[in-house]
Amino acid sequence: MHALSEEMHSFKGYGKADPLHQMNLDARRKTRRRIIIIFICSLVLVAIIASIAVAVVRFKSKRNGEWPNQMQTSSKLMTAVCNVTLYPEKCISSLSSYPGSSKLGFKDLVDAAMVVALREAQKVLPLVSNLTQQITDPVEQQALNDCEELIDKTIDQLNSSNDDLKNFNFNSLTDPSGDARTWLSAALTNLDTCVEGLANTSSSQAKAQMQSMVQNLTELTSNCLAIISNIANLLGKFKISFTTRRLLTDNLYPVTNGFPAWVSAKDRRLLQSEVTSNVIVAQDGSGNYKTIQEAVDAAPDNSKVRYIIMVKEGIYQEYVKVNKRKTMLMLVGDGMEKTIVTGSKSFVGGTPTYSTATFAVDGAEFIAKDIQFRNNAGPSNHQAVALRVASDKSLFLSCNISAYQDTLYTLSQRQFYKNCDISGTVDFIFGNAAVVFQNCTISARVPSASQKNTITAQGRTDPNQNTGISIQNCKISGEADLIASIATFPTYLGRPWKLYSRTVIMLSELNDIINPAGWLEWDGDFALSTLYYAEYQNFGAGAVVNGRVTWPGYKVITDEHEALKFTVGKFIGTSWLKATGIPFDEGLTA
Repeated sequence: MHALSEEMHSFKGYGKADPLHQMNLDARRKTRRRIIIIFICSLVLVAIIASIAVAVVRFKSKRNGEWPNQMQTSSKLMTAVCNVTLYPEKCISSLSSYPGSSKLGFKDLVDAAMVVALREAQKVLPLVSNLTQQITDPVEQQALNDCEELIDKTIDQLNSSNDDLKNFNFNSLTDPSGDARTWLSAALTNLDTCVEGLANTSSSQAKAQMQSMVQNLTELTSNCLAIISNIANLLGKFKISFTTRRLLTDNLYPVTNGFPAWVSAKDRRLLQSEVTSNVIVAQDGSGNYKTIQEAVDAAPDNSKVRYIIMVKEGIYQEYVKVNKRKTMLMLVGDGMEKTIVTGSKSFVGGTPTYSTATFAVDGAEFIAKDIQFRNNAGPSNHQAVALRVASDKSLFLSCNISAYQDTLYTLSQRQFYKNCDISGTVDFIFGNAAVVFQNCTISARVPSASQKNTITAQGRTDPNQNTGISIQNCKISGEADLIASIATFPTYLGRPWKLYSRTVIMLSELNDIINPAGWLEWDGDFALSTLYYAEYQNFGAGAVVNGRVTWPGYKVITDEHEALKFTVGKFIGTSWLKATGIPFDEGLTA
């Protein structure tokens, strides 16, 4: 036993360090234990964070009706959405840079495309203002001023389209004449009009900068329009359905005496009877104002009710502008041959075409009745606009619009002309509105030497724009001196100003002033395959179609359903005209 305890005692003491060494050893052991504990805790913490992240992703995915493979799904959605656009690479790059793009669902992608375009427009506007201040050439400066105004209107239209999209009213978004498509089409027209004005100025660095900025904004806006135009197909492709609120106004094509339904019942009564005006314009001082512009400027801004300006008989030599804030104005004269607004600005005189207008309207829901708009510049001064209209849901009843080249500039948005007299020479009805002329008299005049008359020059630049010129139940003829000179000055129904130019003439009387070919080239074979020119059941000596052009884009319509697409009800919608009570033909009439 003693020997064993000695052995055990000897064993316990084997390798035993001195006290200082032992203290150091114990400290190192404690440090190692701490490191191990911290490492283990870190692993546990990382695992907890990862679990929480996965849970959050799954929760959000389930809440949004999406699943963990949503990045792949979102990528497919983005590709599908962008594939319907004219600029798919720009679409992909702009949406990919949008915050959280990898997690966006369908509606979010559509919203994002609109927001990207809107932000770009808001960025461009102050740059245009700065460029304008650097220019000393007056013509170029005016062109840049026009661009600034046009881009400002583009911002408004993108904002309005964005608001319309947020409501996601399926019926409105899929209606060819619906608000969003109209406003986006107008936004594109504004941008093209800006570039068109700059093209006629001298070359400069500012001009090149401006054109580059506008091109980028044009592509982004075009992509938005393409997505909206194809929204029904995209929803069907991905089997996406939305519960939308159906409004009373969703009846897109109501029958109302042939007028678009966007004309209110109250406006109809105003147009059918004597009106009580808010103010009177009279040159002799017997009214509230002596000039039309004074009365317009004094009208309330952003009005929701009709404001009526009566203009007494007289020749008003002034340039009138109804800016975008002057909504719901109605201008009533004493008769189209008695109340006359006249000017003489022209392109040859040093003014860009956009700014030559004697009377220009931007404020929405404008109405004019029994008044004449005239530009007296004459045929030798080339572009000289009498009336320029960019007013959405605008209406002209029993008006005379008279000039030579570029008489009536139907710039953009939805417009309707009823019982009007329109005369001119080269491209005298032009622009890129969705516009219908009904029961109008359209008269060609004698142009300058060596010129040819063209009644229309439609400016559709994008195949998704819902724009075009529709002439229905009208009489197309010539003034007496032109009729005596048919061989010297041939007259054509139109020529393609832009790549997707679209004009339809139907159920109208065509005088023998119309050249047998019917239509005229713009420049060689430009747009001959992409335009849409059509005639339907016209009559008269100039309506014979046997000798018409054989362009791929021209056709004689034989299907009534195709012709119906260009009637008031289908092409510009009747809801806004309905309220005026003015008799109009919603569909086809012989």
